[in-house]
Amino acid sequence: MREPGAGDRDRRPRGTLSAAGRGARVPGAHPHRRRRDRLARPGADLDQERPLRADRTSDDDADRTTHDDTDRANDNDIEDLLRRHAPQVLGALVRRYGHFDPAEDAVQEALIAAAAQWPEDGVPENPRGWLIRVASRRLTDRLRSDEARRRREETVAALTPADAFVAPPPGEGPTGQGGRAPSEDDTLTLLFLCCHPALTPAAQIALTLRAVGGLTTAEIARAHLVEEATMAQRISRAKRAVRGAEFRRPESEDRDRRLAAVLQVLYLIFNEGYTATAGPDLHRTDLAREAIRLTRSVRRLLPHEGRVTGLLALMVLTEARTPARTGPDGELVPLDEQDRALWDRTAIAEGTALAEEALAQGPAGDYQLQAAIAALHDEAGRAEDTDWPQILALYELLVHRTPDPAAALGRAVAVAMVHGPRAGLVEVDALAGASGGHYRLDAVRAHLLERAGDRTAARTAYLAAADGTLSEPEARYLRARADRLAL
Repeated sequence: MREPGAGDRDRRPRGTLSAAGRGARVPGAHPHRRRRDRLARPGADLDQERPLRADRTSDDDADRTTHDDTDRANDNDIEDLLRRHAPQVLGALVRRYGHFDPAEDAVQEALIAAAAQWPEDGVPENPRGWLIRVASRRLTDRLRSDEARRRREETVAALTPADAFVAPPPGEGPTGQGGRAPSEDDTLTLLFLCCHPALTPAAQIALTLRAVGGLTTAEIARAHLVEEATMAQRISRAKRAVRGAEFRRPESEDRDRRLAAVLQVLYLIFNEGYTATAGPDLHRTDLAREAIRLTRSVRRLLPHEGRVTGLLALMVLTEARTPARTGPDGELVPLDEQDRALWDRTAIAEGTALAEEALAQGPAGDYQLQAAIAALHDEAGRAEDTDWPQILALYELLVHRTPDPAAALGRAVAVAMVHGPRAGLVEVDALAGASGGHYRLDAVRAHLLERAGDRTAARTAYLAAADGTLSEPEARYLRARADRLAL
């Protein structure tokens, strides 16, 4: 299979991929709407649960294409493949060359070239090796062109640490001859680099969502309630701050300091995947699965850390409900109306075991408590079998630990399920100031008003919630509930 030449650089296929592999276009986004403080949590289905997020391959081998029943790969499969490999390729380049910003641009060009060529020519047998090789060549060209011609070679040599330059990417060098085992993933090292202590927590999250999570700058800006230009500057400053930092996994003491930020970032990536903030789709499978994959990697590194185990349990238990969350036409199905026979029972069993293990690994933290709540929901064979008193008790512990308004909103729902909708409405009204009129607050209020029999007020609240969300499936669901009350 051919590699891209200079003439391919201007080819821009539909859905141009960012350097982290996500589409730069955000379908269905409404830039004129101001995004309010995000209350969404993994598993938050509007009106019920609110849980709180081998050997070296030769060039000839890498260029051989797979032979399936068709000579052309499916475009969606290729895009998923590129999204999966993009952070790994970026990590390999940063480790090799030490230049974050130019490396990201080079990966972008390699992804564009792959998106243009692979549908026609077929996917290489070693797609990651192909991307690393193409991106490396583009980065080398970029580094050379940035310097005066007479110092080109000297500059490239000076900017490239000698031992890092010869270190092969994962799986591309013989393990006995300076290579590393294929199981070693640069993505995890990149994750810890993005959570470098030199960065503020906000910068850590923004950089990781961009480089590892694959969110566009616009998506990250919406999640942080800032303009896209402001977020772009924040990400650029973060890249400059980690420039020159050694690309390696941190030692235990440093790793522990970064762990809280790492887990928060993974939680946010999963949250965006499980319930997209904007666009026509409710669920972004690639993001949710990548967050779970990365969390599994962190757990392998820290198998006895309760926070990590708890977060993984929360993700697995929440993702297990995905098959039942949407109807035949992509419409949202709330938790209490889902066909629980569609839930992934294998994943529920794994998640429940992880939740139990997490609670046994030390004092119950936020993620452990959220995982326990998710497990109680998943264990109920019917919505009416849900152990709401126990869920309320867990939320009482959670809100005592954290001032997060999402936890308080989840507690309000549990209060309503145990003590009645009017009691829940009192709790919701008390959150109005702290939550700043977030659409999920309106959605919960609407549901409780409907249960209390106040159809007119419920309809008004449903419409207010629909106007506040950028998610098209959520907006359709909320408007449908409002229309039903108008009959």
